[in-house]
Amino acid sequence: MPAEIERKFLVKGDAWRSLATGVAYRQGYIASTAERTVRVRVVGEQGYLTIKGATIGISRAEFEYPIPLDDALELLKTLCDPPLIQKQRYKIEYAGLLWEVDEFEGDNQGLIIAEVELTDAKQTIALPDWIDCEVSDDPRYFNANLAKHPFNQWEKHEI
Repeated sequence: MPAEIERKFLVKGDAWRSLATGVAYRQGYIASTAERTVRVRVVGEQGYLTIKGATIGISRAEFEYPIPLDDALELLKTLCDPPLIQKQRYKIEYAGLLWEVDEFEGDNQGLIIAEVELTDAKQTIALPDWIDCEVSDDPRYFNANLAKHPFNQWEKHEI
Protein backbone atom coordinates (compact mmCIF):
# COMPACT_ATOMS: atom_id res chain seq x y z
CA MET A 1 0.00 0.00 0.00
CA PRO A 2 1.42 3.43 -0.90
CA ALA A 3 2.29 5.47 2.19
CA GLU A 4 3.00 9.12 2.82
CA ILE A 5 5.58 9.75 5.55
CA GLU A 6 5.79 13.47 6.12
CA ARG A 7 7.05 16.00 8.64
CA LYS A 8 5.69 19.55 8.82
CA PHE A 9 7.35 22.69 10.12
CA LEU A 10 6.52 26.36 10.40
CA VAL A 11 8.77 28.62 8.33
CA LYS A 12 10.65 31.68 9.58
CA GLY A 13 12.08 34.58 7.61
CA ASP A 14 12.21 34.99 3.84
CA ALA A 15 15.52 33.29 2.94
CA TRP A 16 13.65 30.42 1.26
CA ARG A 17 11.87 32.71 -1.25
CA SER A 18 14.91 33.10 -3.52
CA LEU A 19 15.36 29.33 -3.80
CA ALA A 20 12.31 28.51 -5.95
CA THR A 21 9.36 29.89 -7.88
CA GLY A 22 5.87 29.33 -6.51
CA VAL A 23 3.18 27.38 -8.34
CA ALA A 24 -0.51 28.01 -7.64
CA TYR A 25 -2.46 25.18 -5.97
CA ARG A 26 -6.20 25.04 -5.34
CA GLN A 27 -7.72 22.17 -3.45
CA GLY A 28 -10.89 21.13 -1.74
CA TYR A 29 -12.24 18.20 0.22
CA ILE A 30 -15.12 15.92 -0.75
CA ALA A 31 -14.76 14.01 2.52
CA SER A 32 -12.66 14.77 5.56
CA THR A 33 -12.69 12.74 8.75
CA ALA A 34 -9.97 11.50 11.11
CA GLU A 35 -10.09 8.13 9.31
CA ARG A 36 -9.92 9.35 5.69
CA THR A 37 -9.86 12.31 3.36
CA VAL A 38 -10.80 12.61 -0.29
CA ARG A 39 -9.17 15.64 -1.88
CA VAL A 40 -9.43 17.30 -5.29
CA ARG A 41 -6.49 19.45 -6.36
CA VAL A 42 -5.61 21.63 -9.34
CA VAL A 43 -1.95 22.35 -10.03
CA GLY A 44 -1.45 24.43 -13.14
CA GLU A 45 -3.41 22.67 -15.87
CA GLN A 46 -3.61 19.27 -14.15
CA GLY A 47 -6.23 17.90 -11.79
CA TYR A 48 -5.70 15.23 -9.13
CA LEU A 49 -7.91 13.08 -6.95
CA THR A 50 -6.26 11.92 -3.71
CA ILE A 51 -7.50 9.52 -1.06
CA LYS A 52 -5.68 9.40 2.27
CA GLY A 53 -6.13 7.16 5.29
CA ALA A 54 -5.84 7.95 8.98
CA THR A 55 -2.61 9.52 10.19
CA ILE A 56 -0.58 7.26 12.47
CA GLY A 57 2.41 9.18 13.81
CA ILE A 58 3.72 10.92 10.68
CA SER A 59 2.52 8.26 8.21
CA ARG A 60 -0.70 7.42 6.36
CA ALA A 61 -1.90 5.55 3.30
CA GLU A 62 -2.11 7.74 0.20
CA PHE A 63 -3.48 7.09 -3.28
CA GLU A 64 -3.25 9.90 -5.85
CA TYR A 65 -4.52 9.87 -9.44
CA PRO A 66 -4.36 12.46 -12.21
CA ILE A 67 -7.81 13.44 -13.51
CA PRO A 68 -8.86 15.77 -16.34
CA LEU A 69 -8.68 19.46 -15.47
CA ASP A 70 -12.36 20.05 -16.33
CA ASP A 71 -13.39 17.23 -13.97
CA ALA A 72 -11.24 18.65 -11.16
CA LEU A 73 -12.68 22.15 -11.63
CA GLU A 74 -16.23 20.80 -11.59
CA LEU A 75 -15.55 18.75 -8.45
CA LEU A 76 -14.05 21.80 -6.71
CA LYS A 77 -17.12 23.83 -7.64
CA THR A 78 -19.86 21.31 -6.88
CA LEU A 79 -18.71 18.64 -4.42
CA CYS A 80 -16.01 20.21 -2.24
CA ASP A 81 -16.93 21.99 0.95
CA PRO A 82 -15.94 25.68 0.98
CA PRO A 83 -13.65 27.35 1.58
CA LEU A 84 -11.06 25.95 -0.80
CA ILE A 85 -7.39 25.86 0.15
CA GLN A 86 -5.38 28.28 -1.99
CA LYS A 87 -1.61 28.43 -1.80
CA GLN A 88 1.64 28.91 -3.63
CA ARG A 89 3.95 25.90 -3.41
CA TYR A 90 7.71 26.25 -3.65
CA LYS A 91 9.82 23.09 -4.14
CA ILE A 92 13.29 23.41 -2.65
CA GLU A 93 16.04 20.77 -2.54
CA TYR A 94 18.11 20.73 0.63
CA ALA A 95 20.54 18.08 1.89
CA GLY A 96 19.24 15.47 -0.54
CA LEU A 97 15.55 15.95 0.25
CA LEU A 98 12.77 17.84 -1.48
CA TRP A 99 11.07 20.41 0.76
CA GLU A 100 7.67 21.80 -0.21
CA VAL A 101 6.99 25.24 1.22
CA ASP A 102 3.33 26.25 1.14
CA GLU A 103 2.49 29.93 1.41
CA PHE A 104 -1.23 30.03 2.05
CA GLU A 105 -3.63 32.58 0.60
CA GLY A 106 -7.27 33.46 1.21
CA ASP A 107 -8.62 32.44 4.62
CA ASN A 108 -5.22 30.99 5.59
CA GLN A 109 -3.09 33.96 4.53
CA GLY A 110 -0.10 34.54 6.80
CA LEU A 111 0.56 30.83 7.32
CA ILE A 112 3.69 29.29 5.77
CA ILE A 113 4.39 25.59 6.27
CA ALA A 114 7.28 23.46 4.99
CA GLU A 115 6.79 19.73 4.48
CA VAL A 116 9.34 17.06 3.72
CA GLU A 117 8.45 13.51 2.65
CA LEU A 118 10.58 10.73 4.06
CA THR A 119 11.22 7.10 3.21
CA ASP A 120 11.15 6.04 6.86
CA ALA A 121 9.46 7.57 9.91
CA LYS A 122 12.74 7.41 11.86
CA GLN A 123 14.79 9.03 9.09
CA THR A 124 17.19 11.70 10.33
CA ILE A 125 17.06 14.98 8.41
CA ALA A 126 19.06 18.18 8.25
CA LEU A 127 16.93 21.28 8.80
CA PRO A 128 17.41 24.39 6.65
CA ASP A 129 18.01 27.69 8.51
CA TRP A 130 14.53 28.90 7.54
CA ILE A 131 12.77 26.09 9.42
CA ASP A 132 11.08 27.00 12.70
CA CYS A 133 9.19 24.67 15.05
CA GLU A 134 7.82 21.27 14.03
CA VAL A 135 4.02 20.90 13.78
CA SER A 136 3.80 17.33 12.43
CA ASP A 137 1.78 16.20 15.45
CA ASP A 138 -0.58 19.19 15.47
CA PRO A 139 -3.69 18.36 13.39
CA ARG A 140 -4.61 22.06 13.10
CA TYR A 141 -1.95 22.32 10.40
CA PHE A 142 -3.37 19.53 8.22
CA ASN A 143 -4.76 21.09 5.04
CA ALA A 144 -8.11 19.34 5.54
CA ASN A 145 -8.41 21.01 8.96
CA LEU A 146 -7.29 24.39 7.59
CA ALA A 147 -10.24 24.18 5.18
CA LYS A 148 -12.64 23.71 8.13
CA HIS A 149 -10.85 26.01 10.61
CA PRO A 150 -8.88 28.61 8.63
CA PHE A 151 -5.77 30.18 10.13
CA ASN A 152 -7.27 33.69 10.10
CA GLN A 153 -9.94 32.52 12.57
CA TRP A 154 -7.43 31.25 15.13
CA GLU A 155 -6.84 33.20 18.29
CA LYS A 156 -3.29 34.54 18.45
CA HIS A 157 -2.58 32.37 21.51
CA GLU A 158 -3.44 29.21 19.55
CA ILE A 159 -0.34 29.31 17.37
